[in-house]
Amino acid sequence: MKTNLIIAILLCWFSATALGQQKITWKTLSDVSFADEYFPEEDTYFLTPTFGASLHKLQNVEIIIKGYILNIDPSSRVYLVSENPMASCFFCGMGGPETIMEVRFTKKLSFKTDDIVTITGTFKLNGDDINHCNYILENATGRLENN
Repeated sequence: MKTNLIIAILLCWFSATALGQQKITWKTLSDVSFADEYFPEEDTYFLTPTFGASLHKLQNVEIIIKGYILNIDPSSRVYLVSENPMASCFFCGMGGPETIMEVRFTKKLSFKTDDIVTITGTFKLNGDDINHCNYILENATGRLENN
């Protein structure tokens, strides 16, 4: 009887941790270093990432993160979620590439720039494609936070 109870508790715990989403913070995403790398096809330098072990563990894991929406091109569903609002985001020189994440929503949403949102999606690392962010959330859903 006692053994069955222990097994049941362990199975519930394993199911919840293996199948559930993992809530992360922007601090989690700071486990990265960058180096300048020359890209001859663009004739310029870009920061290329070296991701830490904690980020590699998140690869292909469904995560939850809270941040500010940067509405880049809503007609093509291109959104970013940022640690900071637009006026102090990465593009304005107020943070590094680790403070933004590309979001690929499953359906078109009507978020506006600087809306505070909670986003859920499958976390992907991108260290090779300079046309996309270093962090990408695929199959994402989101909800507007009450401010």
